[in-house]
Amino acid sequence: CPARMQRPIRNRRIAPAKGRQGAKPTNPLPATTMETKPLILVDGSSYLYRAFFALPPLTASSGEPTGAILGVLNMLYRLLDEYAPEQIAVVFDAPGKTFRDAIYARYKAHRPPMPDDMRAQIEPLIEAVELLGLPVLREPGVEADDVIGTLARRQTENGARTIISTSDKDMAQLVDAQVTLVNTMSDTTLDTEGVVARFGVRPDQIIDYLSLVGDTSDNIPGVPGVGPKTAAKWLAEYGDLDTLCAHAADIPGKAGESLRAALELLPLYRQLATIDQGLDLELESDALVRRNPDAEKLRALYERLDLKRLLQRLPAAADGAADDVPAAAACSYETILTEARLTYWIELLGQASIAAIDTETTSLDYMQAELVGISLAVTPGQAAYIPLAHRYPGVPEQLDIELVLRRLRPWLDSQAGKVGHHIKYDAHVLGNYGIQLQGLLHDTMIESYVLNSNATRHDMDSVAARYLNIKTVKYEDVVGKGARQLGFEEVDLDTAARYAAEDADVTLKLHLALWPKLQATPGLERLYTEIEQPLIEVLRRMEQTGVLVDAAMLREQSAELAAAMGEAEQAAYAAAGGPFNIGSPKQLQEIMYERLQLPVLGKTPKGQPSTAENVLAELADDYELPRRVLEYRSLAKLKSTYTDKLPLEINPRTGRIHTSYHQAVAATGRLSSSDPNLQNIPIRTSEGRRIRQAFIAPAGYRLLAADYSQIELRIMAHLSQDRRLLEAFAAREDVHRATAAEVFGLAPDAVSPDQRRAAKAINFGLIYGMSAFGLARQLGIERAEAQRYVELYFERYPGVKRYMEETRQRARDQGFVSTVFGRRLYLPEIASRNAQRRQYAERSAINAPMQGTAADIIKRAMIAVDAWLTESGLDARLIMQVHDELVLEVAAECTAEAARMVAHLMESAADLSIPLQVDTGIGANWDEAH
Repeated sequence: CPARMQRPIRNRRIAPAKGRQGAKPTNPLPATTMETKPLILVDGSSYLYRAFFALPPLTASSGEPTGAILGVLNMLYRLLDEYAPEQIAVVFDAPGKTFRDAIYARYKAHRPPMPDDMRAQIEPLIEAVELLGLPVLREPGVEADDVIGTLARRQTENGARTIISTSDKDMAQLVDAQVTLVNTMSDTTLDTEGVVARFGVRPDQIIDYLSLVGDTSDNIPGVPGVGPKTAAKWLAEYGDLDTLCAHAADIPGKAGESLRAALELLPLYRQLATIDQGLDLELESDALVRRNPDAEKLRALYERLDLKRLLQRLPAAADGAADDVPAAAACSYETILTEARLTYWIELLGQASIAAIDTETTSLDYMQAELVGISLAVTPGQAAYIPLAHRYPGVPEQLDIELVLRRLRPWLDSQAGKVGHHIKYDAHVLGNYGIQLQGLLHDTMIESYVLNSNATRHDMDSVAARYLNIKTVKYEDVVGKGARQLGFEEVDLDTAARYAAEDADVTLKLHLALWPKLQATPGLERLYTEIEQPLIEVLRRMEQTGVLVDAAMLREQSAELAAAMGEAEQAAYAAAGGPFNIGSPKQLQEIMYERLQLPVLGKTPKGQPSTAENVLAELADDYELPRRVLEYRSLAKLKSTYTDKLPLEINPRTGRIHTSYHQAVAATGRLSSSDPNLQNIPIRTSEGRRIRQAFIAPAGYRLLAADYSQIELRIMAHLSQDRRLLEAFAAREDVHRATAAEVFGLAPDAVSPDQRRAAKAINFGLIYGMSAFGLARQLGIERAEAQRYVELYFERYPGVKRYMEETRQRARDQGFVSTVFGRRLYLPEIASRNAQRRQYAERSAINAPMQGTAADIIKRAMIAVDAWLTESGLDARLIMQVHDELVLEVAAECTAEAARMVAHLMESAADLSIPLQVDTGIGANWDEAH
């Protein structure tokens, strides 16, 4: 037996706790006495595992697993109730390997991967613990046991007590006169006598005991055939492992043989079993001090996770206000009716580092909206409403709108910080009065969206409920609903002021709550300040400019579409054997499946044969009726959505269509548009292209269309770093032809059009998670052949497959994926037990970084192009953004320079491993330019 076994290295250097980088290291535990309340150290990882496997699984309505979270929080509440600690820490294992893995490759190697449902609960659990006011420690390179052991040892050296809450038997080695173990799940306590009663050895013998019997949970073998009774008997006789090993020759029987066979390994086993109590932890003096809980944020979290019993432990909300903002009852809202009070508030605005502004108007259409009033907030709880155009019998005299705007203009035009919720709308409204809202413009709608684009709504009421737990006054509560709804100008001043001032007040409170969250999350502050925030003004100018549309051409197209619809309808009647209501799914169902006996390829949720578009499209290859119905539906949609409706969207004052672009809708970061929606005008059909012909340039101008070429495939090449894909793009090859050559084993010039088409489907389908079944349907081939294409593709592009696998795993580990520029897409279903939901989340994990990065790139391009246009003074302006395309209106003599510079700026919007490529076109209308 070795003379003396090596103990684990002491004074191991550990990085500062998260969020404390750069802090001056201090002694985390001040000198205390035995009368001081004990330090409570919670083995969070131990309880997480116990709670997950011992308690029944629970799932929130959102699909998030919550059983382990509830179990651990119940344990923590019990500890807090019983001990009311002043010093406490909840310690979790950090991700990654530890020093034990380095010295023993099989350490814990037998453990299966952490279940997805458990992994998904780690971050919400840690968030809840921190909101409870309990310090959380996760130290890389060591286990939670080592952190707990080090802190307990320091406490003992300071003459103070420690209570360790754990279910891990390894911790018994830490027990002494000042360290006690408690297990709140089994309601047991282990002091020195308790260790002896349970294990048959003293606490100072536990390490040797574990070395002999092994530890199945950590994959430490121990001595084969030696159980707890034998180990306890040997240690009672010989005192410690060193002495036992020195007398190994004296141990009789098979147990003795096993001991002698294990002598060379016992030093390793003891090193693995020993908790390192000498870590060099760099913690601030208050790192273990219990803080006040954030009750309102806990309330929001518990509500999200459906932890209703825990909600009962929280104090009642103070009028719905969060702890760090005044309660509604304490808010001071003022109605400004005199110039003296206006002067007072202008002085407050001048003193405020940031103030909130909100407008009340006559219309949601920013081009038509007239001001009814303006609300302002300078500090949380202090807001005012300036009524300007309320009209009802007995209304008090209001300040003149021109006077108010003249007095406010110096602040509105200044660089003073301003915040609004959907501030682009307010900037539009003020622009209608010749005022350009300037300064550092924050938008709490965009802040909420950047923090979590998966949230279904980012309107002020929803965001206030989510982050402040404030139930705001709703617009309908003020103006009513339906036919009797009032215009805001008809609302009495007291009601209007309470509603409008609250809008400004809550907006300011939201900014004060959301901005620190953005700053604290890596990458999100930069995403907000460098992309989303500056884009607000770019979009406002695009919306204000609008696009010229030929209404006469659209009306002519409507007539032509109506005639084509009539022809398609008659052809459908002929195929059906007689007239029927082509718009009636029920009649179509009867004719297709009862009269014509067409095969049933899909059913409705009620079990009836389906007439949905995807079913008709599959039947259309073989049957006339579904083909004619699809033709009719396509023509009808173009007519109702575009050629009939677009002329009605033309602003009579400007003669242009002014769409609204939305930043806070698509989870991936893509822009959307409405009134009208320009994103879905078809381009693959002649009818769709004709609609684009109605988007025209005014006399003396041309339209410039600049479109990224295969941007998402290029992003995939960058993200996957697949050698073949990178080489194809770098050589400016036709990547679909190159893929066809790889998959079909041909020279590029031997690839047929059908093979290129198949390769294009493979390129786009597989990077978006399409299955062999889906590919087979798209290409009209057998599933086995499609599966062979899939296998060949991944064989030829192994980097793509590796990227997909790594991305799925990363999504499971952290619960989100990121774009190149730091945008996050959270995936709450990635750990779902529902296979369909989980698979959808996995596909989203692969899609989102590509789609989101493409969205970030074109936004960066818009900002760069807009800045260049402003600085250069070129007679040109951005007028549309559709998918990966920018459209500009350019003076005819400037088109060459504009095309060259716009392409350069768009291609420079991201620094990827392969160059971006932009195709440009110029024409009298959008179709011609495209």
